[in-house]
Parts: sequence; C-alpha cells; structure tokens
Amino acid sequence: MDRFQFMSVFVAVGKAGGFSAAARELGMPLATVSRQVADLEAQLGVRLLRRSTRKVELTEHGKIFHAASRRILEDLREAEASVTGEFAAPRGDLAVTASMAFGRQYLQPVVLEFLAAYPQINLRLVLADRIVNLLEENIDAAVRIAELKDSNLIARPLGQVRVVTCASPAYLARRGAPRHPRELIEHDCITWSPQAPPSTWSYHEAGKDITVPIRVRFATSTSESAAAAAEAGAGLTQAPCYLISESVRTGRLKVVLKEFVGAGTPVHLVYPSQRLLPSKLRTFIEFAAPRLVERLRSNDRMVERSAA
Repeated sequence: MDRFQFMSVFVAVGKAGGFSAAARELGMPLATVSRQVADLEAQLGVRLLRRSTRKVELTEHGKIFHAASRRILEDLREAEASVTGEFAAPRGDLAVTASMAFGRQYLQPVVLEFLAAYPQINLRLVLADRIVNLLEENIDAAVRIAELKDSNLIARPLGQVRVVTCASPAYLARRGAPRHPRELIEHDCITWSPQAPPSTWSYHEAGKDITVPIRVRFATSTSESAAAAAEAGAGLTQAPCYLISESVRTGRLKVVLKEFVGAGTPVHLVYPSQRLLPSKLRTFIEFAAPRLVERLRSNDRMVERSAA
C-alpha cells in the first residue's frame, strides 16, 4: 500500500467534495480513486467519508485525518523542494482568516501587497466574525483578536486593539465633550451588538476597571453601523481603533475620554504547529506580521493625537 499516494487521493476527494471531481482533477479513473479511498479506510479501520447519492462528506474521523494528511503531504513536498531546489520562489495556495471589519480594514491591504510581491502564490481570504477551526476548514493562518486559550497553534504577537469613545466634531460642538465616563448618562450614546444592546460601557480609572451607565439613543447590530451613525452626528459610540482610524485621521470623528481607555485586547497571528513550516506560509508570516504590527501601533499614536 502506497500510503502517501492513498492520502493524496483522499485529500483530493475531500477537497473536491466528490469522487468524480477528484478523479478529473487527478487524471485517474473513477474506479481507482474509489478503490484507493476504500483501501485507506480499511487500513485505518475507520470510515473517512460519508457517501450518498448526492454528495460525499467527511466524517468526524475524516476531518481530522484530512487535515493531518494535508499537513503531512505539504511537509513532504516542502522537504523535496528544499532538497532538489525545485522552487526559486514560494508558490502554491494559502488560506487566511480574520474578523470581518479588521480583515477588510487592515489584513486585506497587506494581503494584496503580498500577492503583488509573490505572483506564484494564490490566497483565499476568509472574513468571518467567528472562531474558524484552522484544521477542519483547511485554513493556514488566522488573525485573532482575543485572549488566547491554550491550543496546538503557534501564536505570533502583533500588538493590541483598544476600544475608544468617539463622536463627530458637529456633535461635540453641539453637546460638548464628556470629561468623565459618568457624564455619558447625559449624552446620546450609540451602541452595537448582534444581541440585546448594552446599557453600560467599561473604562479604566486609577488602575481599576469601571462600568458606567449610558443613555442609549440609538442601537444597531454592527460596529460599522454605529461608527457611521456617530459620523452623522447622532451621538457618541465605542469602537475598536482599527475601525475608525481613517475617520479619525480625516477629522470625521474625534476621540474623547482618552485618559480612561483601558488595556487593549491582544492580537496574534496564529497558525498550526508544524515541524516543517511550508515556505509559502513562512513567507506570508514574515511579510504580513511586521506590517500588521506597524498598523496596530499607528492606532495607539492616533488615540494620543486625536483627543477632543
């Protein structure tokens, strides 16, 4: 049994979502593809694929083995290339994920720079406001804005994201800028949440976290919508720096209560732990990380310069 050959066929079937599509991609007879996957299942003693008349899906065991097989084959190809000198430049497919707002504002420009610098790499950018399972969804790397839990992922620190309070110059001219978070109860506040709108905001004072009540004048489900309402003069809102950095830079929004901004949420570039990191992924990490670090540092400088 050629284990690597059978793994390659299985990975192709899982990626294509069916035997026929995988057979076309591999240039192999359909019967051969089906037999090799069946032989692999028999050798492992588990069902890897759930077959029906309409589609083929990975089982839970199949998802785990598919991700592992993909990494092993990538390592093997990378090792062969490093020995034979096959590649003068990194090449292949990459998949990277981030939250929607951060991905659009910060990661996508870096990705486009990367693609221009490395024309033999193709990249799929997955923007989603959820924790994407890298192994199950065949993602190579992710930008995570959160306190990381212990995992089998390698995490490269990029910086932090701070949440600030801001409003348009027109609103501040009309209502004045609050000098302490307790004054927010007298202001029009714009909140955002996919669930019930919050009735309090959090700040940091004298080394302690504080929570203050706010007067919610307008509630919406997304941070982008809240920032747009603040720009229109509807009130004050809280937003992550990366979301409003351009609006602050151009003067459409001003930061208030700067001295009460708390510690930021850490940002990491994470990727699966592998003994041999593929050249294309290693190149992306070394390219993207310093650029994202500088963009996040610029957020802090923006907060310092833009207080009303």
